[in-house]
Amino acid sequence: MGTGTRGKMKTKDKSRKWMWMFLAALVSLQMYFVWELLAVFALFAVGFAAIAFAVGSLYMLHRGWALAVERIAESRHPVMVAMRQGIDTIEDVARRTIRRPGSAPAR
Repeated sequence: MGTGTRGKMKTKDKSRKWMWMFLAALVSLQMYFVWELLAVFALFAVGFAAIAFAVGSLYMLHRGWALAVERIAESRHPVMVAMRQGIDTIEDVARRTIRRPGSAPAR
């Protein structure tokens, strides 16, 4: 019984070969798509890291500058004391109202 049906089955046909070629092409296209997605993700990650590094370095530069200015402003060096006195004098002059003698009072 088993030997009679074996002789009738085809073991080599062209449609099966084309089916496997089509499946291999489909899988390779899927792999190509995955590799493209991974490449785009890697480029995005590198770009994001570069932007984050730039923002972080600018933030650190700003904080360092603010700390340096604060320390210089708090110092007791004679030059800084004179600068503070000059700034206070300029602020006092700026707060005064400037009027000519005999002018009408400001409303």
